[in-house]
Amino acid sequence: MHNMRRFVIVVLLASAALYGQPSPALKQIAAISLGSVTGRIDHLAYDPTRQHLFVAALGNDTVEVIDTAKAGLIRSLTGFHKPQGIAYVADANAVAVANGDTGTLELLDAETPEKRWTVKVADDADNVRYDVAAKRIYVAAVGGLFAFDPTSGKALGRIPIDGHPESFQLETSGTRVYANLPGLMSSQIVGADRRTMAADARSAPGCGGNYPMALDEGTSRLFVGCRRPAQLAVVDVHTGKPVASVDIVGDTDDLFYDADRRRVYVIGGDGFVDVFERQGDVLRRIDRVATRPGARTGLWVPAISRLFVAVPARGGEQAEIRVLAPNS
Repeated sequence: MHNMRRFVIVVLLASAALYGQPSPALKQIAAISLGSVTGRIDHLAYDPTRQHLFVAALGNDTVEVIDTAKAGLIRSLTGFHKPQGIAYVADANAVAVANGDTGTLELLDAETPEKRWTVKVADDADNVRYDVAAKRIYVAAVGGLFAFDPTSGKALGRIPIDGHPESFQLETSGTRVYANLPGLMSSQIVGADRRTMAADARSAPGCGGNYPMALDEGTSRLFVGCRRPAQLAVVDVHTGKPVASVDIVGDTDDLFYDADRRRVYVIGGDGFVDVFERQGDVLRRIDRVATRPGARTGLWVPAISRLFVAVPARGGEQAEIRVLAPNS
């Protein structure tokens, strides 16, 4: 009887421990090797038609093409010069790549993938976004946000911004654009109208080194990732004022808002992905997923509910793309 009572107690304690621990918000479901890629990895783009992931391997001067359906590397494209920003251009069946070293923008055929054209932008061409409604490619570089026609590569204008804007977000139901402008003395968020191509608003996020940004148009909120200190700021787009902030993983360069689950995913070079649950303007961290030091960029693809994280080669381990999926 004594042994039976002890057995029951052990089972109950084990069950309590098991059911008392919440399941992880994100789980790794695959790791795709990038072979001999070395150095820093910058941004990513996704082609939903072919389920291909394009990876700007900045330190390797290549763009890596991955078949996400088969979880394998297809090819390594050469001839780039510190590729940084990258975006899928659906209307043109193409991928736009910004070269930081030469300050150029190149358009690649998404299928072949041959280069269709190359144009000069400005120094340190970086983040790239595609405006689907206006059919324009926007590139952040020294001097502002530069717009180009995807068919011809013709320059369509510039939104002047002093300095070098980092991540920027385009409204899909409106014509506003918001850009991070990190600075040594002060950091700002610049607002502009894409119709007039003029910056007309500036505000402070409340923290410094603001590099990544995400936009929730439904609630008029920007999520801004800072490095000084390591914080995530929630900013009202109408007033430009921060309404909340929370501590995050250090050295962030990409963050994303998962509207379906009301979560924010923050990727940091300290070697983690932070997952925050959102209730109004209140953010609560519900998970921290280990990656690898230096892994600070990635891509959230809402249509397939996948977070791709770029993990550079470190400590004898090869570079790879880790595929994370929400648990619910």
